[in-house]
Amino acid sequence: MRVHIKLVFCFILFTAIGNAQNSPDCRSAIPVCGDAPIVVMADGSGDIDDFDPDVIRQTGCLEKGSNSSANIENNTSWFAFRALSDGRIGFDLEATPVAGNATITAEWDFAVYGPDTDCVSISNGTAQPIRCNYEVNPTPFTGLGVNPETGQAGHSFVKGSQNTYDDWLDIVAGEIYYILINNYNTNFDGDPESYTLTFTGEADALDCTFRDEFLGLDIIGCEGDPDIVLSALRSPAGPDVASVTWSVDYDDDGVIDVPNIGSGTEYTVASPNSGRYFVEITTASGMPPTVVDDGGILILFHAPPNPADIEILVLDYLVDRNRIEVVVNGNSSYEYAINGGDFQDDPIFNDVPPGQNTLIVNDKNNCGITDEIPFLVIGYPKFFTPNQDGVHDTWNILGIEELIDPKVYIFDRYGKLLKQLNANSSWNGTFNGKKMPESDYWFRMEYAEDEQTIIVAKTLQNHFTLKR
Repeated sequence: MRVHIKLVFCFILFTAIGNAQNSPDCRSAIPVCGDAPIVVMADGSGDIDDFDPDVIRQTGCLEKGSNSSANIENNTSWFAFRALSDGRIGFDLEATPVAGNATITAEWDFAVYGPDTDCVSISNGTAQPIRCNYEVNPTPFTGLGVNPETGQAGHSFVKGSQNTYDDWLDIVAGEIYYILINNYNTNFDGDPESYTLTFTGEADALDCTFRDEFLGLDIIGCEGDPDIVLSALRSPAGPDVASVTWSVDYDDDGVIDVPNIGSGTEYTVASPNSGRYFVEITTASGMPPTVVDDGGILILFHAPPNPADIEILVLDYLVDRNRIEVVVNGNSSYEYAINGGDFQDDPIFNDVPPGQNTLIVNDKNNCGITDEIPFLVIGYPKFFTPNQDGVHDTWNILGIEELIDPKVYIFDRYGKLLKQLNANSSWNGTFNGKKMPESDYWFRMEYAEDEQTIIVAKTLQNHFTLKR
């Protein structure tokens, strides 16, 4: 059962948590809710590029800009929230001066993603923000709803409007959203900058039990990614910590494999150590005695697709519908494209052209893409045009050289044998030096296949068209 702490206690601690904790990476977005202002000191852009500056130059209204250092990510923060019930929410994002400095050095911008997307879809540009604003801020405030300083109501982002507020957000129970907050316009050196985030509107429609899942949402990473640092200090207990015990279920099968894998307030998960990680915190005050994230956090590292682990199965060939299936020996989600076409999730391709083809496999978690992989489909042209224009002038089985002891016999419609072919010959549409007329012609092919070390004789019959 999730631990719940009284509201007043939660208000005090959660404000403190905001000062101590910030997540500059989407994959470790901090679960939050609307029962208290969140005070944040943003101090960098994280370990990974949520938006590859060479690929993703814009997400919603946020832009990379012309300056090489003006990436989308500058002193970035990521939060996630879950709807408890249907409602309308907004938030105020207020720039505040850093302690000891009366000047506000940051101009904050934001983007809201959801519902129910993930960091992979956000970072590859598939998921676009549903709310966004990077307008020049004439006041310290930006957000959703109504500017509390000017009373100006939000509306869809319009560049140059000087309205730093976007529309209220209508939420539905159970939906999960991400908030990206960053400083686009100033201070590209990553010096710490502060702000407060306060939810408005029907803030009680946000699920505050979500904060009990303080380890965050499950993480999909790639082998070779920077380490993932899990923090016990993001729990509702905040710094009220006497001891911490980390554990891991590597197979995510409900059985803890290592019951005491670490004991500090932070635990570092290095690639490729996939598993579901748990933490138990014993509080110093004893109120409550312990805090746990019951569900833990599942971290999955995926390897890029390896051509050596990719098999192309020919399901049907030498028939009117050549079909192949791509089988990848890997632990990720993939999409496939042949002959420079569009990617598809289905690993089965129909009507594959006979002869040489190419395949590309892409990891859908942004963990890599293969070069073109050549493969051969054995088949026959359904027509040929022996008019000496250099295109389809002769006919034979494409890929016949890959078969065992192939022989091809060509007949006219009355069954007269016109030509016998092998792997090194083809038919030019003549018989005894005479051009044969336009018509359908029949062929029979005899060949052998190695079926589990047994050579099995095969026969195929079909027809094709001669056109002039």
